[in-house]
Amino acid sequence: MNADGSNHEPTHELTDDEIERAAEAVRAGETVVYPTETVYGLGADATDPAAVERVYELKDRPREKPLSVGFGSVEAALSLVPASDRAARFARAFLPGPVTVVVDRGDALAAELTDGEPRVGIRVPDHGTARALADAAGPITATSANRSGAGSVRRVADLDPRIRDGCAAVLDGGETPGGESTVVDPDRGVIHRAGPLADEIRGWLASRP
Repeated sequence: MNADGSNHEPTHELTDDEIERAAEAVRAGETVVYPTETVYGLGADATDPAAVERVYELKDRPREKPLSVGFGSVEAALSLVPASDRAARFARAFLPGPVTVVVDRGDALAAELTDGEPRVGIRVPDHGTARALADAAGPITATSANRSGAGSVRRVADLDPRIRDGCAAVLDGGETPGGESTVVDPDRGVIHRAGPLADEIRGWLASRP
């Protein structure tokens, strides 16, 4: 919570034109930096294998570490991935929010996101700019905008020069709250990484068939 009692996006209100220019860059196969309710993300077209590869290259990220995918809404996500009924119910309960839901990847998203593995994490950030970008650009990679092994970035000023110079657009939404999303596979009842809402998620997993 910010000093004024509000949540998220305390400064640097972005215009629709700025978001649309970033979306155009994503649609053209470029990478962009965008704010979320945790840290800054590195976005590219999650359906484009070459764009996904570019994200791995910019981050120096090992290919065996999968990339999650961000969407503008829960329904947009569920329209593209073949989520089970349980996973869909879980997603509707906890998204938008700082939660990554592991589901079957299906055929619409690039296999390079998961090094060919069949399951992928989906995000619907609790952040207006991130959702607006994904709405305008289509599904985008949802990975932190830092080099692999380095700390996550909460301010645009702290971006690694390689990341900044490798992106076609940087959406500066001010300082983000920080932290990491909770990663959950609701089909298997597993929390892979505990973070925000972890207790509520454990309760949901234990009480629903």
